[in-house]
Amino acid sequence: MGALIGLLLHAIGGFAAGSFYIPFKLIKKWSWETSWLVLGFAAWIFAPIIMAWFTVPNLIEVLGASDSETKFYTFFFGMLWGIGGLTFGLSMRYLGIGLGMAVALGFTAAFGTLIPPLYNGTFSELLQTKGGILVLIGVIISLIGIAIAGKAGILKEKDLNAEEQKEAVAEFNLSKGMVIAVISGILSACFAFGLTAGKPIAEEALKLGVKDIFQNNPVIVWVLWGGFLTNFIWTIILSIKNKTFSDFTDKNIPNKPKNYLLAIAGGVTWYFQFFFYGMGTTFLGEKYEFASWTLHMAFIIIFSTLWGIYFKEWKGVSTKTMRTLWLGLAVIIFSTVLIGIGNSF
Repeated sequence: MGALIGLLLHAIGGFAAGSFYIPFKLIKKWSWETSWLVLGFAAWIFAPIIMAWFTVPNLIEVLGASDSETKFYTFFFGMLWGIGGLTFGLSMRYLGIGLGMAVALGFTAAFGTLIPPLYNGTFSELLQTKGGILVLIGVIISLIGIAIAGKAGILKEKDLNAEEQKEAVAEFNLSKGMVIAVISGILSACFAFGLTAGKPIAEEALKLGVKDIFQNNPVIVWVLWGGFLTNFIWTIILSIKNKTFSDFTDKNIPNKPKNYLLAIAGGVTWYFQFFFYGMGTTFLGEKYEFASWTLHMAFIIIFSTLWGIYFKEWKGVSTKTMRTLWLGLAVIIFSTVLIGIGNSF
């Protein structure tokens, strides 16, 4: 039962992560860096603090309870993840929601899932139980499904001419987008490392009476603070370079309050992926916690691809491309079932 609840929570988190860019796309007359900065404040400063405040008694005491080394590495991995999150937004800017997420998350899933058990020396233990073997098979199948979804994106690029690509994604640039998506995928995996590094913070939270399901909320605060720092620095640099600080003050920009609301909505939606991810890892248990990252990535790809279809990013592609896309999604869904079954063992 715990595994099913964990899967459900990861599905909700995946839906949030796959949907955050929707309100972001609707922002008008603002530069990308202005929109991203407002989103970042909502996603990585306000939302985690507010949610942790309501779910973690004595939050300030919990945040300061663990040793300096733990907090440093949790924050540091958050900074690296922040670079991944920054380039994640850029990858969708140049590749679209569907292809951008598939490529970036493929690398994120691989690194974020397999490195922690290898680093902790627990990988061999997984091969000694039926449940562990089934979970690993599920992880591998999920990565195959992600690769198939990425292949569909490549086929899409071949199917459409330059004008059609621009119509689907206004700033489509395959070469630039692919490089950025690879960087994003590798560094985004550092979020999982940040949660691992912050385990002592979660343990302190439990000692101070925090419920099991919310133990990761203070850890997420430290990780996201690190992520915000790198994003803040970069967006300020872009704002200076492009002279776009006027976005905040220009009275001639229509519907400015709407832009703020859309950016904040995107940020809060993004945060909720981590809120539900943290709870999902709790239900999967410590032994198979590493599989949470694969599940999270898989659900994000499923929902983001469906959003990409809804926004007609796949309009005009061949039947072969769509079959490849649906096959990738089917394989990913199948992998989540295997991981859930393996966890239940």
